Amino acid sequence: MSLCGLDIGTTGCKTVVYSTDGKLLANAYREYPVLHKQPGWAELDSKAVWNLVCETLGEVSTACHDDPIQSISASSLGEAMTPVTADRKILDHSILCMDTRGKEYADQLLGKISQHDFYAINPNLVGPAYSMPKLRWIKDHNTAIYNEADWFLTWGDFVSFMLGGNAVICAPLAARTLLFDLKNSDWSHELLKLCALEDLTDKLPPVVPAGQITGTVSPHVADKLGLAHDVKLVAGGHDQCCNALGAGVAQAGQAVYGIGTFECITPVFNDIPNQDVMLRAGLCIEDHVLPGKYVTFIYNQGGSLVKWFRDTFAKEMAQEVDDIYERLCDEMPEKPTTLFTLPYFEPTGPPNYVSDGPGGIVGLKSTTTRGDILKSIMESVTYYLADASDCLEAVGGLPTMFVATGGGAKSDRWLQLKADIFGVPFIRNNTVECSALGAAMLAGIGTGLITADTDAFIKAERVFEPNAANHAAYRQRLAEYQTWVKRIITPDDTQG
Repeated sequence: MSLCGLDIGTTGCKTVVYSTDGKLLANAYREYPVLHKQPGWAELDSKAVWNLVCETLGEVSTACHDDPIQSISASSLGEAMTPVTADRKILDHSILCMDTRGKEYADQLLGKISQHDFYAINPNLVGPAYSMPKLRWIKDHNTAIYNEADWFLTWGDFVSFMLGGNAVICAPLAARTLLFDLKNSDWSHELLKLCALEDLTDKLPPVVPAGQITGTVSPHVADKLGLAHDVKLVAGGHDQCCNALGAGVAQAGQAVYGIGTFECITPVFNDIPNQDVMLRAGLCIEDHVLPGKYVTFIYNQGGSLVKWFRDTFAKEMAQEVDDIYERLCDEMPEKPTTLFTLPYFEPTGPPNYVSDGPGGIVGLKSTTTRGDILKSIMESVTYYLADASDCLEAVGGLPTMFVATGGGAKSDRWLQLKADIFGVPFIRNNTVECSALGAAMLAGIGTGLITADTDAFIKAERVFEPNAANHAAYRQRLAEYQTWVKRIITPDDTQG
């Protein structure tokens, strides 16, 4: 018996299969483009992505013929929704969070309810990135699609529905719509009315907790993909929540530190944290994929800035060297740098939400090396998150350790640097791509094939302990970084 986890992201989908004793049996990946049909627009072709998801499922199903898949669950990006009919017809593309459409509807909402009162129902900072502004845009500008749709589904739930499951939305993804009541774990009729979306009530399917069985793969799809006819479908969750489960992060005091295109800290709370404190800190709250647990996110540019460095300072070298990042890291100095890279090249994440701040490198001299600049970038993206995470102490969510995930977690130098800056251990597990693993674990937990005990799936490979001398130096550097930040962030820069 084996468990299948899907991870549907903005630029690609990954499918993995694990045995119930934690052995990776198969994996497959497909990329797809973000479509920009007009300036400011960003969409996924839902039909094309669905076809590629099917390709990965067919590939892993064939590879696991001797240990057939018993259940499937999905991790996915948040916010974006796809309109479908009850007979599983895909009606249109999915509008992504970075799409600029809908800002006026977010502004209108805050004209009707204060951010404080809104946060008491749905603990997010109102903005155009979420589902609600996109749904209002569709209602007003693509009315025929809006009227024809029987359901609007977030990505993980959309894939499960297309496989043959019931139309549902898991609670972690429902929170990303701005229409969800966290404490009551259901759609908010008050928010639907305030958003002029009362008629959407029948187009938003029931909210279910992550890990609940939502149906069975249909015989037609099963035959097409080489699956058995009794494969169960299990409600999944937001990718960062599944990433936390796949990393073994399940209790307060623990957090995931994802290192990819963006860097994201996902700490866990055993109860809903103080909402006034969280709102002042500019942080959201949503359900974890584990019952009775909650998470928040602190994120900003990360690997995207390292990639910018590679393309700007080592483009020709990158064409000649296989492991370009390791080669470039070899040039970095051992001690902390005297540079600051202000990580505001693009709009930032919480808690500052700087929309138009200047990126820059401060402290350059004629003796500055390429390695100095690279290490400064790695330091400064970590300063941003270290600075932002201080607010977690007030709500009991300050991590005493981090589990590193994502492609950047493969770098020993990067993890040691982060341990030195934060002053707490960073752990690298045997698996660093954890969102799909977390979904596979949910597939097993929901069907009773495995327990929530993660020891079989997750093993610590290495612990990076902070260097006391480097940590002391970095605490001083962090204070200097905070001074620079205050110089460039003004009230007009922020959305929060």
